[in-house]
Amino acid sequence: MRPAYWLVSAASPVTIPTLPRPAAAAVLDWSPEQWSEFFDAHHAARHGQNGQLAFLRYAHGRLEDLQSGSGWEAEFPRDVWELRRLGIEGRKRLRFDGIPQPWLRQLAKRFARWRLSIGRSPIQTYVDVQAVTRLARFLDSPPVSVSALVGVDRAVLERYLADLATDPRAVRSRSRDISSLGAFLDAVRRHQWDRSLPASASFYPDDFPKPEKRLPRGLAEHVMAQVEQPANLDRWNDPGSRLLTVILMRCGLRVGDAVKVAFDCVVRDEDGAPYLRYDNRKMKREALVPVDEEVEQGITAQQQRILARWPGGIPGLFPAPKMNPDGRRPLSTHSYRGQLRDWLDRCDIRDEHGRPVRLTPHQWRHTFGTRLINRDVPQEVVRVLLDHSSGEMTAHYARLHDTTVRRHWEKARKVNVKGDELTIDPGGPLAEANWAKQRLSRATQALPNGYCGLPVQKSCPHANSCLTCPMFITTPEFLPRHHKHRQQVLQIITAAEARGQTRLAEMNRQVLGNLDNIITALQSSPGKAEAVDAR
Repeated sequence: MRPAYWLVSAASPVTIPTLPRPAAAAVLDWSPEQWSEFFDAHHAARHGQNGQLAFLRYAHGRLEDLQSGSGWEAEFPRDVWELRRLGIEGRKRLRFDGIPQPWLRQLAKRFARWRLSIGRSPIQTYVDVQAVTRLARFLDSPPVSVSALVGVDRAVLERYLADLATDPRAVRSRSRDISSLGAFLDAVRRHQWDRSLPASASFYPDDFPKPEKRLPRGLAEHVMAQVEQPANLDRWNDPGSRLLTVILMRCGLRVGDAVKVAFDCVVRDEDGAPYLRYDNRKMKREALVPVDEEVEQGITAQQQRILARWPGGIPGLFPAPKMNPDGRRPLSTHSYRGQLRDWLDRCDIRDEHGRPVRLTPHQWRHTFGTRLINRDVPQEVVRVLLDHSSGEMTAHYARLHDTTVRRHWEKARKVNVKGDELTIDPGGPLAEANWAKQRLSRATQALPNGYCGLPVQKSCPHANSCLTCPMFITTPEFLPRHHKHRQQVLQIITAAEARGQTRLAEMNRQVLGNLDNIITALQSSPGKAEAVDAR
């Protein structure tokens, strides 16, 4: 057996018992990348190497922290910030070494420090730094060659917008760049970091590319039926990741919020119903979502597994499986996505065309919202469950609600003013055309107590007397309004007769007769009645 040797550091020794002696004498003599290359070179002949390398990386980071110090005074001058040294969780580091101009790099650092200090997330700050880095490369290019901030005027920004328009990235990514750069220029001007910035250096609302309107990226039910099968869920190697997957599918959390759920995350209301409590990091607030008995039992089992390994307890419900001796580091989204890919391969999940499925955890959130909308859950309830800040965000999912409305329209009992029942064959040759006509009628000829069946190309010969119109159609959802309308018509008839207005009374008797026909027909088979949401 090869004798053990020591990799000596000023702070702590680390022993690696099975590998040949490297050229480095101490852990910090090599970077983590160099250590990885060294381990890879001996991978074929050695065993147990992955665990040793993981421990060495962990030790390297902690020793580097001790050597370099922590806090802004130590970290700000560096061109690569390790955010853990600043006490910031999330993204590991911010890189400024891609900005070639020293004057712009210093401004980018001040901007990033300010953004982090006012509560911007590490991910958002990373996006900001990347946007400034792209602008810096553009300014440094030979056709532009801007060598000082005074040269960054509106004309240069317009040239950059033209260059950005050819960027192959998505419209949303380009819009984020413009937004970040606008905030950067505003901050430079407001805080007077550099007074040489031209007053014209600004972006305007018209500079943003027109956003794409995309449908929710919910998964097809054919795919969901496969991923929700208990047999497939049991193929997860880690029970904690299995539970995390169930929570993502049934609660609609963002994966970044789900992996950081606290150890003690279940709360109960006055009725004893369980809720999952989590931090909505995007909205910067605490949120609750109801959970079923199976999820609650899974959380309890996960807590027991954690206490068996760390009797003193840990902060999170989903600790990282490696490089985490104290259990305080949560599972990363990158690690979970890798596990998800492996799990999908083991389960052989395929789409309706027989192709292997590749999905993202966020698609489960889209599927959760779409399912609720299509089950007629009120949009405000969906907003609360998804913890959206506005109804506009939830309305994104409601765009698919048209299929639900159509299904109910086809199933509902429909009668005309004579009480005769109308039928529409959902599979008939005119089904699509008929539904298109109804959708247009709802949008252009909406009535308080039914729908107009007259084609929109024709003018109505009955003015607004819809209850005497042969094209009028109504459904059981309007019964309360029909009853109220009937009472009003009776009052009108009584008053007209008392005043001797026979013509007015006669006209309203026809309306009353039609109302009686409608009410009788709609109430004749209450078991068949099904409401249609006309709003």
